[in-house]
Amino acid sequence: MEIPNSAVDQEARTQMERVRAEEATLAALVSQYAGTLYRVAFSVLRNPADAEDAVQEAFLRVLRHRDSLGEVRDQRVWLIRIVWNIVLDRKRRAKTRPETDDVAELARVLPSGGLTAEQIASAAQHHAHVLACVEQLPAKERQVIMLSAFEELTSVEIASVLNITESSVRSRLFRARNLMAGLLQHSRSSHARSLR
Repeated sequence: MEIPNSAVDQEARTQMERVRAEEATLAALVSQYAGTLYRVAFSVLRNPADAEDAVQEAFLRVLRHRDSLGEVRDQRVWLIRIVWNIVLDRKRRAKTRPETDDVAELARVLPSGGLTAEQIASAAQHHAHVLACVEQLPAKERQVIMLSAFEELTSVEIASVLNITESSVRSRLFRARNLMAGLLQHSRSSHARSLR
């Protein structure tokens, strides 16, 4: 039995429409979430090029699994979880994390509207100091504080990204905030003593 050309043409048109819809969905995801994913990747890798590579790899994984996009309830959390796993894998493989003291890179993520050069430099130094304190936290506490404070994820979203319970997230956040307060207080005290 021969299939009529009109049926083949209709099937080809349907396939093309589906491909175009998938491309539009992927383009929208990139447009909406690339910045967020970059910040997550950079917060772990501390290297702009590595962070960009991780984001690209995340979108390549999305492209490979585009058939399941319709099943994803929260695309933001799903994408953050993908990039989070990518950067942790890269970090494990590298066994070291390159640190950057590049004030220009830190200033890039800081608001600069209406600030003087001195204020921007001071804000960059403060930002670098806070990041240095975050780096001193134990890994589990560091992970939740980065996702909570820097990416503003809820406890439920963090639990989904890290694949842990929400109560574990809340207890880690509590410990992380207490440790951060102690680290910041200690550094302020040390700075005050050095000025005497």
